[in-house]
Amino acid sequence: MMSSTIQVLVVLLAVVAAVAVVANRLKVPPSILLVLTGVVIALIPGLPTVELAPELVLLLILPPVIYNSAFLMSWREFQFNLRPITLLAVGGVVFTTLAVAAAAHWVMDLAWPVGFLLGAIVSPPDAIAPLSIARRMELPRRLLVILEGEALANDATALILYRFAVGAIAVGVFSFTEAAGIFAAIVAGEILWGVGVGWLMLRLRRWVKDPLIEIVLSVLTPFLAFWPPVHLGGSGVLATVTAGLYVSYHGPRLINPRTRLQGIFFWEFFIYVLEGMVFLITGLQARTILSRIGYYPLSQLALSALVITAAVIVARFVWIFPTAYLPRWLVPPIRRRDPSPPWQWPFVLAFTGVRGIVSLAAALAIPFLTASGAPFPSRDLILFLTFSVILVTLVGQGLLLPWVIRRLGLAHAGRREREVNRAEELKARAEAVQAAAERLDQLAEERNLPAEVIEVVRAQHQDRLQHIEDRSAGDGVIGKHSDLHEEVERLLIHAERTRINDLFRGGKLKDEARRRIERELDLREAELPK
Repeated sequence: MMSSTIQVLVVLLAVVAAVAVVANRLKVPPSILLVLTGVVIALIPGLPTVELAPELVLLLILPPVIYNSAFLMSWREFQFNLRPITLLAVGGVVFTTLAVAAAAHWVMDLAWPVGFLLGAIVSPPDAIAPLSIARRMELPRRLLVILEGEALANDATALILYRFAVGAIAVGVFSFTEAAGIFAAIVAGEILWGVGVGWLMLRLRRWVKDPLIEIVLSVLTPFLAFWPPVHLGGSGVLATVTAGLYVSYHGPRLINPRTRLQGIFFWEFFIYVLEGMVFLITGLQARTILSRIGYYPLSQLALSALVITAAVIVARFVWIFPTAYLPRWLVPPIRRRDPSPPWQWPFVLAFTGVRGIVSLAAALAIPFLTASGAPFPSRDLILFLTFSVILVTLVGQGLLLPWVIRRLGLAHAGRREREVNRAEELKARAEAVQAAAERLDQLAEERNLPAEVIEVVRAQHQDRLQHIEDRSAGDGVIGKHSDLHEEVERLLIHAERTRINDLFRGGKLKDEARRRIERELDLREAELPK
């Protein structure tokens, strides 16, 4: 049994790698092709069925994915955009839940509690595919921040609503006042817990001062933040987001530089594999879902999927446009501090509302029986509708999003922002080198350092400063031909690598020295734009 499971995992990993290669060639987000590939594989007769355990997603995969996203998020940008993020992550999720519940009740004749549960499941958008497209199309930075911020918090709102709905259906009792109080307590408690976990883990990492142990602690952090709130009835998402933001903000002062270098590569690989496997396994659920829904008429299934998918998509548009402009019209200080965006911005935000793995995991986690022992109402139908919404929004909206961005005139709209950010970065680099040079002069006086040592170090810093000034010279040769400059830099680095490898193979360079030189070359190449 164990060997067959390992073989399946290895095969799935190979499929993820192969699909990623094709996706890069086609300029399509891998998540879309992975889901489609999973559906195709699932429908091939004779192949083993791969069933997704909801606990695997909610307890093992979701925490590190959320934590990594929060860690990479800029706290300053998150704080500045807290109003639109909150309106989407809380207000948008609640509004979509109610809209789907109303559509399910009035059009499909589902009971209100069941419709509310379905709405809570399909309400949180997944930002992985839209963000991949948005970055490639160079959308304005603020749109990216809002999408990232919404993705961090909307799962928390949805999962809390989901727990209320499941409890109401299973037990048959629901109190709005009690639910609101519990919701507020969960939010406050998880934020405090997340801050505490972030504070504790940073101090532990500073104490151990070993990159490998620190990386292990960084992997444990999201689970320590996520699991206790879930055990106590919360979502765990807000605590994990808070811990990630806390570590990101305070980490530069407390995390070892060697740990940062190794941790960046580890977490990129870790999250890449997790997300790839999850999207592939999502598609593989097609066979299981279709086998459970066979007793429903095909026409009813098609109409239900159309109604719920339309409700999900339309609800996001209906919510986003008023919330983008009404606060500015009604509150002058908001309008002065943050002028109204062009209509294309809220439109593209509304179009990015694709659904993903959290929705499927929540649907799979619905219990089979209620507290009285009766079958959970419409469980298989909810699972089918959730999968349909994921498939239509992820594939349909995901593939149309680049065309929509171009038609709205937003393609490469953020290029000027990136040029400004690049100039700020180069200015900061220059100021840092100058600060180091000033510190060098102080050390020379305080410690009476030898002049030959000081001159060598000063020359190195002058070379660095000159290189930065050349890169920032907008009217210079490098400024006008930045792409050519980067290409030449890569060719020169390649020439150095070739010579180092020749010396190593010829026995003129020890292996340890070769590794140090290769690491320096890797760092130089990593600084070049991708």
